[in-house]
Amino acid sequence: MICARPLLMTLTAAVLLIATTTLQAEQEKKVIKNIEFAEVDGHSLKLDLYLPQKKDAPLVVWIHGGGWQGGSKEGCPVTWLNDHGMAVASISYRLTDKATFPAQIQDCKAAVRWLRANADKYGYSTEKIGVAGSSAGGHLAALMGTSGEVKALEGDVGGNLDQSSRVAAVVDYYGATDFVLRSKTQPHRANKKGSVVYKLLGGGADEKVELAKQASAAFHVTEDDPPFLVIHGDKDNTVLLDQSQRIQTVYKEAGLPLELIVIEGGGHGGAEFYKGEPRERAIEFFKQHLK
Repeated sequence: MICARPLLMTLTAAVLLIATTTLQAEQEKKVIKNIEFAEVDGHSLKLDLYLPQKKDAPLVVWIHGGGWQGGSKEGCPVTWLNDHGMAVASISYRLTDKATFPAQIQDCKAAVRWLRANADKYGYSTEKIGVAGSSAGGHLAALMGTSGEVKALEGDVGGNLDQSSRVAAVVDYYGATDFVLRSKTQPHRANKKGSVVYKLLGGGADEKVELAKQASAAFHVTEDDPPFLVIHGDKDNTVLLDQSQRIQTVYKEAGLPLELIVIEGGGHGGAEFYKGEPRERAIEFFKQHLK
């Protein structure tokens, strides 16, 4: 016969322990929401800071996805970096209903400059900044990595022009890196009127070829670019795996470090990209290159 009371007491103790551990973990973090880093044409650009208890933590900037036409900085999926001594800034940028490219990358660069200018105020380190993003955010993260000091993409959004927008490490989750290639392999997504890339560029990638190149990380690679970690599913029909393979090829030709993790059976996003081995690899990658 099993005695219910000791079992109940054990379960209660376990629940209390989990609750206490969770509370302690939350108390060790500081979250500051909706900090304005720039205003453009009456549109406020904001970011959220997720800060670990540790001072002078290296910083990772998260760029959300959503086809450049949706999504938000809310629900940042990499806040677990706080548990490993890294600060996270989840940023916003103008969507395609507000502006076409290069507004999006200029906003991301503005956020990095602002974060550098305000590092002392919030207590993180910007000696080396990492950047990560998924889908459209992966595209922008990759472009952040390869377009350091490309004047046309820097812009002057938000000021702080005495600060650098360069980043030291990139984690690209299933982002596009070559719109010229995409105009051939996915014309319905890159060339068709009303498609996400059409809205981003203000026209089809097959027509706006020079702008398509300007918006593609693969066309900006130089020998001083940062290391990349790229994570992509082999069953992704939204952004084909060839986009990640393309930046891998260009990086290899330039003699630069890039690791591509292909998730077997993986589609366009999902929890499997942010847990288990992909999570551990992202943590190791940022520790290696930011600390």
